[in-house]
Amino acid sequence: MKIEDTPEAWDVLESTERFKGYVIKVVTDSVKMPRDEVADRDYVVHPGSVAVLALDDQDRVLMIRQYRHPTRQLMWELPAGIRDVPGEPLVTGAARELAEEAGYRADTWHTLVDLRSSPGMSDERIRVFLARGLTEIETDFVHRHEEIDMPVVWVPLADAVENALMGMIHNSPAVAGILAAYAASVEGFALLRPADAPEA
Repeated sequence: MKIEDTPEAWDVLESTERFKGYVIKVVTDSVKMPRDEVADRDYVVHPGSVAVLALDDQDRVLMIRQYRHPTRQLMWELPAGIRDVPGEPLVTGAARELAEEAGYRADTWHTLVDLRSSPGMSDERIRVFLARGLTEIETDFVHRHEEIDMPVVWVPLADAVENALMGMIHNSPAVAGILAAYAASVEGFALLRPADAPEA
């Protein structure tokens, strides 16, 4: 059975901006619901992001650890970043994040999975790429302060799956990317979409 999310847009009668920050803003939309009811919906407007599951020749996943203040945790994550360059192909942004945060480049890129991080409260889109054919590179990138001293570790894919299922990894693109990579590996990654696959 094939199931697929489909576009749908209910009429917005009024939209009010509640907050605007450096990356996000918060709005309230008055939405015309079925049976002509009107309901207010608060949500975060986000530019979107990309993440990279880098998999080496030994089937190990590259992971980084970063402090995330809203959760008050040091979280294990994939290299990732916001979509902050207008018109830039998503895979180009992902390659930049892999280089900047981990010091690697990849020869082979595929779309691994597309996510909506929290669709009840945000419009954020996340595309997770699978990157293979990895080479360590020199980089003169000057770390932003939130990225200082981020450790980079290699975790066997099977161990990463176990860690995710045991509730030891909580970052949503990391969990989704790890599980998707493990599932895709069964078919030798043959079913993955190209890196430039359109987003729905």
